Amino acid sequence: MAAPRRHPRSEAPLLAALTLPALAAVVAFFVLPMIRLVMLGAAGPEGLGAYAAALTTPRYVESLAATILLSAGVTLVTLAIAAASGLFLERNRFRGRQVLIAILTLPLAFPGVVIGFMVIMLAGRQGLIGSISAALTGQKIVFAYSAAGLFMGYVYFSIPRVILTIMAAAEKLDRALEEAARSLGASNWQVVRDVVLPALRPALIASGAICFATAMGAFGTAFTLATNIDVLAMTIYTEFTLQANFAMAAALSIVLGAITWVALTVARSLTGATVAAAG
Repeated sequence: MAAPRRHPRSEAPLLAALTLPALAAVVAFFVLPMIRLVMLGAAGPEGLGAYAAALTTPRYVESLAATILLSAGVTLVTLAIAAASGLFLERNRFRGRQVLIAILTLPLAFPGVVIGFMVIMLAGRQGLIGSISAALTGQKIVFAYSAAGLFMGYVYFSIPRVILTIMAAAEKLDRALEEAARSLGASNWQVVRDVVLPALRPALIASGAICFATAMGAFGTAFTLATNIDVLAMTIYTEFTLQANFAMAAALSIVLGAITWVALTVARSLTGATVAAAG
């Protein structure tokens, strides 16, 4: 005998009770802090003009432009490295594969400050690259404290987030489509270009958006390395701690959050899937 069907109205109170904790968490940890941040940005001497100043003042505009360009470059390089590595690791089984995957995902265990120190140990004044270049050419190559050092650090901690997504997507690819393309005379490069990459497109867009958003807001690595480059996270920190300009710090935070939100929203609309940022 068929089980009796529940009436939708009888399930409504249960669904409401289950939704209430999540709703309370969203209000407490997102809605109220965002409202407070918006109000703080407009509470300074300039009022709502602080938001216009955040987008017109040369120092803030340069910081924002440098952050966007750096994050976009990190995203493109990370996608290229992670796509090739993830596809290779998913398609091939060899001794030491699990160890290699563990090494590639190891940066997930490190906070940004630790990654910054690792870049300093590699490309700082007493770093390995500087010692080798001094021995070979008589001049130390030091770039840990510039955009190049920050770029290296961002790519390092971005690769694990992207490569895991690519590997999961590559596992679900239909190999029969690739074999069909080869049987029609397609070369390996044409198979990758016309079959594999289009199939990986949603994963590439989603993970790329997460990579971009993470690089836009990363602070620990920037705090350690951003001596010769002024990224937006450091500008906000300076306005808040050194200048005590709380209104401008809040306005810049809203601008930063809006840009990352737009990037994630566009990625979601392109992939049709949920995209979330890693903090």
